[in-house]
Amino acid sequence: MNKRDFLKSAAVIAGATTVSPLFSSGIKGNSAVSGVKITSANLDRQTTDKVTLKKSLGLGMISEDLSLSDKFKLAKDLGFDGVELNSPVDFSLEEIKRAKENSGIETPTVVNKDHWNVPLSDPDPEVRKKCIASVAKSLEEIKDLGGDTVLVVPGVVNEKVSYEDAYITSQNSIRELIPYAEKTGMQIGLENVWNNFLISPVEAKRFIDEINHPLVGWYFDIGNVLRYGWPEHWIKTLNRRIMKLHIKEFSRELMNTAGLREGFNVDLLKGDNNWPVVMKAVSEIKHQGGWLTAEVPGGDRIHLKKISEQMDEIISYL
Repeated sequence: MNKRDFLKSAAVIAGATTVSPLFSSGIKGNSAVSGVKITSANLDRQTTDKVTLKKSLGLGMISEDLSLSDKFKLAKDLGFDGVELNSPVDFSLEEIKRAKENSGIETPTVVNKDHWNVPLSDPDPEVRKKCIASVAKSLEEIKDLGGDTVLVVPGVVNEKVSYEDAYITSQNSIRELIPYAEKTGMQIGLENVWNNFLISPVEAKRFIDEINHPLVGWYFDIGNVLRYGWPEHWIKTLNRRIMKLHIKEFSRELMNTAGLREGFNVDLLKGDNNWPVVMKAVSEIKHQGGWLTAEVPGGDRIHLKKISEQMDEIISYL
């Protein structure tokens, strides 16, 4: 199901400019939006499109005391094509657009900044409403900024929220967000994080397929799964459900000897990611999300230049 067909059958999305990775391959089951019967085999169908990835980094990684425009220029000069912002944004959209124009940088994605404090899985419906409103705002902002994807943590399991309750409540909250995604044409990318929730690729795949909408997919974080799995397995299972990619490194040895979160305290290419294998998996699923965004400790221009070069080496394995 391509974007043109989807827009013809869903007038509520008229004017949308984004192409979801799922549009080119279809979604499982019956589409609630189009009413068109789609076979599940389409979702994992490979295409002949060549995989290319542009480099992006989180704005907070740039530690130098610069204006927004100069931070964007620095990122561009260091070889990055995009910058990822937290949303709702702390700047005016006009200021961000001017910085983009002055630097030539892109803003392909934003990270919703409220999904931890007021999660979509919270038992309190008033809390969930706050998160839904925040993500809806993020969808509007990323459309205005010329991007296409909002990163969202789907839910949090803890001693007060059971796994099963979180699963049901989170899915229902995401379904409430679908009209906002349709209105803007923007994608909701659910990320795998250390939230005690959706901790296997098979379950993550099922979670997406049960929601069954082409604007809801996965924002896959390559480093976050090394604590309990292998990213190449997740990539092959999630397949065309992956909308965007976050990149970070992780060392199980550091996790075991220095403490759980110390596992992240390792440079790209120096941890347990088998990058040739990981990038081969990205290539084999013909990933069309277009972006690889660094989510690692930042620093000054010397440190960021090293990260840019490390990402170049990783991308070369495609």
